[in-house]
Amino acid sequence: MKTIEHNKLTWINIDDPTSDDILYLKENFQLHPLVLSEFTSPSQRPRAEEFDNCLYIVIHIPLFDKDAQIGYSGELDIVITKNHVITSHNTENLPIKSILREFEEDSAFKEQAFSKSSGFLFYSIMERLLSASLPKLDHINEKINEIEEGIFMGYEKEMVRTISTIKRDLLTFRRSIKPQRSILESLVQKKYRLLEDGLNEYFQELIGINIRAWNALENIQEIVESLEKTNSALLSHKINEAMRLLTAVSLITFTLSVITGIFSMIPFASFDLAESQLAFWIILGIMATITTIALTLFRRKRWF
Repeated sequence: MKTIEHNKLTWINIDDPTSDDILYLKENFQLHPLVLSEFTSPSQRPRAEEFDNCLYIVIHIPLFDKDAQIGYSGELDIVITKNHVITSHNTENLPIKSILREFEEDSAFKEQAFSKSSGFLFYSIMERLLSASLPKLDHINEKINEIEEGIFMGYEKEMVRTISTIKRDLLTFRRSIKPQRSILESLVQKKYRLLEDGLNEYFQELIGINIRAWNALENIQEIVESLEKTNSALLSHKINEAMRLLTAVSLITFTLSVITGIFSMIPFASFDLAESQLAFWIILGIMATITTIALTLFRRKRWF
């Protein structure tokens, strides 16, 4: 549990809450039992609910696991009281840690965030959290540039997995960012007791950040889908070329096998070709001639 106090306001961040943490919240804030139970159980959808002494909000933040190299959606539980903002998360949340560190190192930012109310402190935290998603999209853009180079350098097969990985990360972003907008809009439209009307313009800014992230996500999605189609077309072309070559080789091999079988079975009137010392060279010459004719025909037909 990490606590930051300033100007009679307090931010409490709980990383992977334990039973002791839940007991502390129960004894010191008299939170509703439903709120306390949500701290230890995952929520599948974002929401905002008002209780007698607090406002409870659930959002999901797009995160990235550097070890597994995959993106995932991290839940963040937020409780707003008159003088407190309480955040809780069961998974490692680097953006939250970054904000905590910024409060400790940047006194001006801390003074501004804690200068008004718990609602404004909540806005300051959310603004940093939502803005943190944009650099992740820039990182995906860098991967897209690498994919584009790989596709046109002849690494179509390797790019199939890379494109699939990026599409999975984009899906995680979509699942996190899109539902947030309705929650952010509810902060403006509904009259929550703990959020004064003067905060509406700040919450509108949060909605704007969400819209920019969504628009950037849609643009990246279109680019990835176009690259996937291009990669599939080039990969199919390579497969077709290989199939043409294999078909031509198979046809020539089958024809030569038939000719060899015929000469080994049929005797001739003047001499037995199978026993003649010239048989090998005669058969070889016929086979070479047929092969040359077949290859010439295939080249003219542009089969390979």
